[in-house]
Amino acid sequence: MSKGRIILHIDLNCFYASVEQIYDTSLKGKPVAIAGNPKERRGIIITCSYEARARGVYTTMNVGEARRKCPELIVRPPNFDRYRTASKSFFNLLKEYSEILQPVSIDEGYLQLPIIEGQNVLQHVQDLQERIWTELQLPCSIGIAPNKFLAKMASDMKKPMGITVLRKRDVPAILWPMPVIEMHGIGKRTAEKLKKLDIQTIGELAVADEYVLKQNFGINGPRMKQKANGQDDRPVDPEAIYDTKSVGNSTTLSHDVTDRDELYEIISMLSEKVAGRLKAKKLAGVTVSVMIRTADWETYTRSKSMNNAINAKEDIVEQAWNLFNKHWHEEPVRLLGVTVSNVSDIKETTQQLTFFNFEEHVKEEPIIKLVDQIEQKFGKGAIIRGSDIAKPAGKHHANTSFSKDFWDEHK
Repeated sequence: MSKGRIILHIDLNCFYASVEQIYDTSLKGKPVAIAGNPKERRGIIITCSYEARARGVYTTMNVGEARRKCPELIVRPPNFDRYRTASKSFFNLLKEYSEILQPVSIDEGYLQLPIIEGQNVLQHVQDLQERIWTELQLPCSIGIAPNKFLAKMASDMKKPMGITVLRKRDVPAILWPMPVIEMHGIGKRTAEKLKKLDIQTIGELAVADEYVLKQNFGINGPRMKQKANGQDDRPVDPEAIYDTKSVGNSTTLSHDVTDRDELYEIISMLSEKVAGRLKAKKLAGVTVSVMIRTADWETYTRSKSMNNAINAKEDIVEQAWNLFNKHWHEEPVRLLGVTVSNVSDIKETTQQLTFFNFEEHVKEEPIIKLVDQIEQKFGKGAIIRGSDIAKPAGKHHANTSFSKDFWDEHK
């Protein structure tokens, strides 16, 4: 690790459950689960302690099934104020080690360490892990590697309280024998598609034909091959937390729903929430997705991209409902989600002219020309819309829901 970059991926183990055990020490050493609605039999497990996992409880399992597997399971509702406080302390501690810090969620992040001649990196990381445990009472696993992909893979290898070093030269021996489903960034559907191409291990992906991968996965095909070979040039970017790629909302239903009118109302409600968040962030997107989870736990997502970016509730509802109607086979629904992705600042979006909207653009053209003339004379931003005046001061980034809930408080 003496050359190149030294990148850590730090992952807090069973974060929500660990925080609850801090606030109630009687929970330590016991099977604990955090669920969206513990009183509902169909409430979903968000996370659980390792003691619960040892009894067969896992994330996304419903509360009723979890209690059948582990009758002594202690189920608590989430307390996000506690989790934000603990997360803030965690990232503040990490910043003592390096300013090159990229949070990726409330309980994990990448940290690039400065290269210091003669420094014992492993001892340095052990000290960091020990501080997180003794000062914050939070267990964590840490991966040490020359890039972000390998650091993430390494942190997953020893849990809880593990430290793993993964170098590029270790990739053939350690990663290549693993099934592709265990590779970070590859989900069940991608793994199934790779299997049809006779690619079942990371090693087989590493030597796969790049043209075939690109034909089947687009630009992500060659990227997957690069990572399978331990290659990843992405920087640890402290600003990346502000990059919004999508805005979505989902809800787990308290009962299995088959009534079409009720399902429409749920999609309408979700679309309204998404529209509100998009407008608050001054964003619009060109892709609408609907996620459907059935009563037998099958989950599928369907998407549609459009020529024009949208952020109005009516437009989102129309696209989401059309997608749902096209792909729903009338099976009982347990969870619904609506997402708008491929988003950008609404000022940067372009709208395709049609017979129905060209008059609106013609009316605005003199105003647009006037604004251009003023900006050419006095500088860009010299004149703004009244709706933009109330925009908070600070970094001009589109906040993700994570930064909205947490990161702004952390700065």
